[in-house]
Amino acid sequence: MEKDKLYQLKSDASKISPILNIGKNGVTESLIEELNNKLKVNRLVKVRVLKSAEDEKDLKTIADEIAVSTRSTLIDVRGRTVVLYR
Repeated sequence: MEKDKLYQLKSDASKISPILNIGKNGVTESLIEELNNKLKVNRLVKVRVLKSAEDEKDLKTIADEIAVSTRSTLIDVRGRTVVLYR
């Protein structure tokens, strides 16, 4: 992805709120299904990863897993928030 597009997406992401929370159940099939639906509608989404989700995996691993599972691009990981684009 080109640098200008990436900066624009990060800027756009700063104006939206997280639409899903990943909790103690982690990344489930139903979460991926819901996230796919949100990506179809919005293209750019934020997901908050709660501390309880990090029992077995670290935040970066969870973010990569979500991006691969939804066939989206991981734009940014800030704090506990993951930004995805499709």
